[in-house]
Amino acid sequence: MFEADKTEELVDKAAQLVDQAIRAGADRCDAAVSRGQSTSVSVRFGKVENTQASESDGFALRVFVGKRVASISANAGMDSNELAERAVAMARVSPEDPFATLADPGSLATQFDDLDLFDPTQVDAEMLTQSALAMEEAALGVKGISNSGGAGASRGLGGMVLVTSDGFSGSYVGTRFGRSVSVVAGEGTGMERDYEFDSRLFYADLDSSESIGLSAGHRTIKRLNPRQVDTGSDVTVILDPRVARGFVGHLAGAINGAAIARKTSFLQEKMGQAIMKPGILVTDDPQIIRGSSSRPFDGEGVRGTRLNMVEEGILQSWFLSTGTARELGLKTNGRGVRGGSNVSPSSTNFALEPGTISAKDLIGSVKSGFYVTEVIGQGVNMLTGEYSRGASGFWIENGEISYPVSEVTIASNLADMFMNLTPANDIDRKYGTASPTLAIEGVTLAGK
Repeated sequence: MFEADKTEELVDKAAQLVDQAIRAGADRCDAAVSRGQSTSVSVRFGKVENTQASESDGFALRVFVGKRVASISANAGMDSNELAERAVAMARVSPEDPFATLADPGSLATQFDDLDLFDPTQVDAEMLTQSALAMEEAALGVKGISNSGGAGASRGLGGMVLVTSDGFSGSYVGTRFGRSVSVVAGEGTGMERDYEFDSRLFYADLDSSESIGLSAGHRTIKRLNPRQVDTGSDVTVILDPRVARGFVGHLAGAINGAAIARKTSFLQEKMGQAIMKPGILVTDDPQIIRGSSSRPFDGEGVRGTRLNMVEEGILQSWFLSTGTARELGLKTNGRGVRGGSNVSPSSTNFALEPGTISAKDLIGSVKSGFYVTEVIGQGVNMLTGEYSRGASGFWIENGEISYPVSEVTIASNLADMFMNLTPANDIDRKYGTASPTLAIEGVTLAGK
């Protein structure tokens, strides 16, 4: 586990690095420490296949000399004075960057809310092993399951320390626990595979190993003997929440300020315009208690607040870090993320908020359509919005799930899909991107 005295030690080292960079000639600078620790176990057919453990504290120093900037990374055993001098020397010969800078001192967080991100529960490799074995046993016990793809369990911790030359000093750490299992049903060319998983900040919040295993087994059995369906246009597809989360992630990418600055988003001209139906709300909130992607401050020390990214269907905001915001003539909204020595904007707890109709009634409203439980391939063009992905799931007839479907492609344009979607009310907020079941009208389906 991370210990408080180690955090204090890392804060002191980061502060020392900042002081040495200023003495070496930097005008402004910041030092970040990315903290990580993980243990994972994987099993297959009742035997441990792999056990892994890792721990790291990676330092990154970013220095500014005039409009020139340089970044450099190192481990905890670095010579901080040498690192600072090298970073400043690199900055002096770097090309000018008119947008790179530290966050404005007035926007820095001055108090840190307790977001309840850390679980002190001691979970060792033996506990992880027993959890993985129990998942696999439960999945293999489902009638019709013929093979195992393996099961795994993990525990991890992650966090950061940030110190800036403008007086900011902060740190946080959070835990993460996970369980997953995949199995196969059928024989020969009739085999089908599926999986189940769970991931939480607190160990006690995880779904039980047995329930995860049983769910994986039953999901897989339901996929046996799939059919192909006829090619058609103007098809209504229903996205299972698992698929819907990934679909909503495309929206997060399209409204990322970095994509807007690079002019690589199909929504770059849509600020203040309707991109969804009236009544639809999309939020992003880094301050949710026990939120999967919560944080008291961002990678630049700015405290982000809840934003309505889309309100009443109208696009309201981009995700912005300081540099990206300056490039767009705007101000950061606390969405900066450290990636090594760099800072770029990203979503936090991103959610397409639920509607008022139940998932059952949403499916029941479809006379003939496609319930999608899995998509494959990378057929998404974020510049044009063109969307084309392989899919499998179940056919809907007269409002009822009727039979499994595979080897089809769903295609449309993301702009049209966003405008034609209807959310159900069954949202699950345990992941960083959350979405209820979604119905999308007017999709093209390529089948037999």
